[in-house]
Amino acid sequence: MTEGYRSKEYGVPTKRFVQTMDLKDDSELIRKYREAHDQEHFWDEIKEGIKAVGILEMEIYILGNRLVMIVDAAMERLATLPRQEEWEKHVAEFQNCSAEATSDEKWQMMERMFYLYE
Repeated sequence: MTEGYRSKEYGVPTKRFVQTMDLKDDSELIRKYREAHDQEHFWDEIKEGIKAVGILEMEIYILGNRLVMIVDAAMERLATLPRQEEWEKHVAEFQNCSAEATSDEKWQMMERMFYLYE
């Protein structure tokens, strides 16, 4: 079994959301998408906005051009994040969906079909 990833524990109830999206099947665009999300290039306004709406932890996994995003949140509402619209346009060139699609339209919510914890 692989090592896996440990998630943080918070002193408040949280919800986990798992979503998926495909990038365009183009190795150079995938490279640029990865770059847009690295520590040096990820926009501070997006990071701060994510935290401001109650998202405690966010992870994106990639296999080929398939993305899976896991979000742990302590939130009851969504908010408009600073520069969110600009960010969505920036990453849209890499994503295999309409350039006008909102984040909610791009990321498809996945259904948990199995759960095993003690």
